[in-house]
Amino acid sequence: MPNNADLQQLERYQEVREKLGDIIDLIDTMPFSEQIDTINHIKLEIHSISPFKKEPVDCVIWEKQENVVANEYNPNKVAPPEMKLLAHSIHKDGYTQPIVTWPNDKGQIEVIDGFHRNRVGKENEQVRERIHGYLPVVKINIDRQDKNDRIASTIRHNRARGKHTVDSMSDIILELKARNWKNARIARELGMDEDEILRLCQITGLADLFSDEEFSRSWDIENTEQPDFIPLDEFTDFDESEQVRTVNTDDETRIFHKWEDWECQKAGFYESSFPGKTKEECEREYAEFLSDLDLFAEAMQGVITKWKYSCEHYLTNQAMNRIAWMGQAAMCYATGIPAAFRGGFNLLSEKQQQAADEKALEYINKWLAINNREQATMEQANPGRQSTIY
Repeated sequence: MPNNADLQQLERYQEVREKLGDIIDLIDTMPFSEQIDTINHIKLEIHSISPFKKEPVDCVIWEKQENVVANEYNPNKVAPPEMKLLAHSIHKDGYTQPIVTWPNDKGQIEVIDGFHRNRVGKENEQVRERIHGYLPVVKINIDRQDKNDRIASTIRHNRARGKHTVDSMSDIILELKARNWKNARIARELGMDEDEILRLCQITGLADLFSDEEFSRSWDIENTEQPDFIPLDEFTDFDESEQVRTVNTDDETRIFHKWEDWECQKAGFYESSFPGKTKEECEREYAEFLSDLDLFAEAMQGVITKWKYSCEHYLTNQAMNRIAWMGQAAMCYATGIPAAFRGGFNLLSEKQQQAADEKALEYINKWLAINNREQATMEQANPGRQSTIY
């Protein structure tokens, strides 16, 4: 025989069923789009009181496809056969996984994970028709909507499946380092070890600049994490104490300038794409540029005469690969193509690579001589350590 508690629970359940039946009858009379909006609203209201409200998967809602946009930093690439299989799977089995999103500041729903599921829903005619131009989405927790957190979330999802491209990952690491993330934090958030992070930094061609020991775009207090891009007002006003560490403080000849003063940064040196050109086209142009030593020399002359702050900041850093930086800077100066397409160096023959290295060293030493600094040897300029990062 049921006890009083069981009877009360049964009565509440019956009351909910009756009220729910009335709601369903009302929804059934609504136009289609109003039905979707109402069902989404009900889901969100229930989610707000759910014991699982901290879990995004507790509330899957349907968003109009035109409101869902891809992010700009997804490092995951799917080969055509796998993309075809994904489309076939969704066509036959339906959506078994929602698209992970967040609301961006443009009023759009931006994809964090599920870029290719998003594509299938938009591009596959049969699927698009079946889901009426909507997409199933969940939204990440509101306290994880900072861009750093979104990037980390995208990478965690991709790494869990073992799919990401090295070039895109290295560019993302570069952005996180630029936002003053320490290697330990990146490792923790992205599920990586610190050696892997260092290798990705090396791929960017800026390993020494962005290692915790050698470089930061902003100063930082030991054992604390600072907000993004804390600028130095002027180095002459900077009170260096035991709590504060700066870069290469044992090198009295090193010159530092703020990130916003670097001419190379303003010219697009750190961009990850170039308008109107594919990656392959940019890399081919890079190779052609480096193989034309007269053109290369003319651009380097511009760098050492026009990019005062960039040259002072980089060419006085004896810990970094100055040969590589000069090659990347000259290309950006001459064409606007950023350092992200340094892979063009690998398209050169060994003889062409050596000639480019020697020409870069010549102009580094020109700048050093003009500024009454000691000349550098090829070993000191250090192309061998990171020979593929032009």
